[in-house]
Amino acid sequence: MLKNMFENKPTLSFEVFPPKKEGDFEAAYQVLDDLGSLSPDFISVTYGAGGSRAGKTVELASYIQNRLGIDAVAHMTCVGNRREDLLKVARALEENHVNHVLALRGDRPKDMTDEQFASRDFAHASDMMEFLGTHTPLQMAGACYPEKHFESFSMESDLNNLKKKQEAGAQFFISQLFFDNDYYYTFLEKAARKGIHAPICAGIMPITSARQISTTITLSGSSIPKALSDVIASYGDSPEDMRKAGIDYAIRQVRDLQENGVNHLHIYTMNKPSTAREIAAAVAR
Repeated sequence: MLKNMFENKPTLSFEVFPPKKEGDFEAAYQVLDDLGSLSPDFISVTYGAGGSRAGKTVELASYIQNRLGIDAVAHMTCVGNRREDLLKVARALEENHVNHVLALRGDRPKDMTDEQFASRDFAHASDMMEFLGTHTPLQMAGACYPEKHFESFSMESDLNNLKKKQEAGAQFFISQLFFDNDYYYTFLEKAARKGIHAPICAGIMPITSARQISTTITLSGSSIPKALSDVIASYGDSPEDMRKAGIDYAIRQVRDLQENGVNHLHIYTMNKPSTAREIAAAVAR
């Protein structure tokens, strides 16, 4: 079980996403092969809003689990799925010996009406976790938000929801990306006071292009500290320099986290093994 792994040693894990086009899958397998050569403790696989690429997630997770011999964590979202949809995906994962999922509410699909959204089977990820825990053998992870989920009224409310996920069966958590470690340290202190004891993986995304940052902020709600703004201002017009500076910033984040006792690191790779390799080389394990 992955939960036991966190108790024994520092961990390094990666996130990948399925390609949108069927013809790009050969390249996706090469990405996985390259990431696998870095000996991560697990690799998580995303899928689209409402489970639009759930089958592709299962396919890649199976490759990670069965061909690479690395634990796979398949993302599973509930915002656009009925109970029977989730059970179908769970059966497919079980048939492929994939035992772990990252249970998420997920983003509302653009074509989902207000009526559909209001009548969905699961309002929150914790609701889906309770259902999966009752009806499947899957081991579950949950998401957490160092700067709180953008829809939450307050950090206190967000921490209460995180506690519900733990009570619903989350065995560990993976954090949303962040660029200011102080937010993460404060979050860990507050989570501990709330009674959240499950291991938490720190989510790190290297910013390797100036264009990437606007999309990242929109999707994550993460704030941009002055140190990163200065990097973008200095190197944003030079793609190669920006890539080097962005990776260096992520490495400095990682080293600071480890120096402060954070030993579980999750890298949002954006399907770029070379970037992951440079960061992994700087991670003490």
